[in-house]
Amino acid sequence: MKAKDNKFFDRATKKLNEANLELHRPEEDVVSFLVCKNSQYAIENYLKGFLLQHGVELGDNKTIEVLFEECKKINKNFEKINLADFDCKAQSLDNRSCNEVSKVSNCLKIAESLNILLKIPRKT
Repeated sequence: MKAKDNKFFDRATKKLNEANLELHRPEEDVVSFLVCKNSQYAIENYLKGFLLQHGVELGDNKTIEVLFEECKKINKNFEKINLADFDCKAQSLDNRSCNEVSKVSNCLKIAESLNILLKIPRKT
């Protein structure tokens, strides 16, 4: 399982870095859709990596909300991360995106919080 969960963490970190790079471009050049999608996929991959690391089988079609609840059962520190303003938690990520800078910034903040909680080294 170790190699598989590392792949999820590597993908998550890559997507988090891509979202950060996009958000820190000059405002007129920011493509909020890219920040949104990269942040969403980072969140999903961090959660999946954590669950695999703890021996939880990943079924198909699990939403971020379901993955997050399973993570909280294993580690209560996940409760410190607030998904209240994360509008995509109950849907498939392929069906959701947002373009408002405040919303994409929130998604990015959640992904960064997961990175910190899981102590995943950031590659630059």
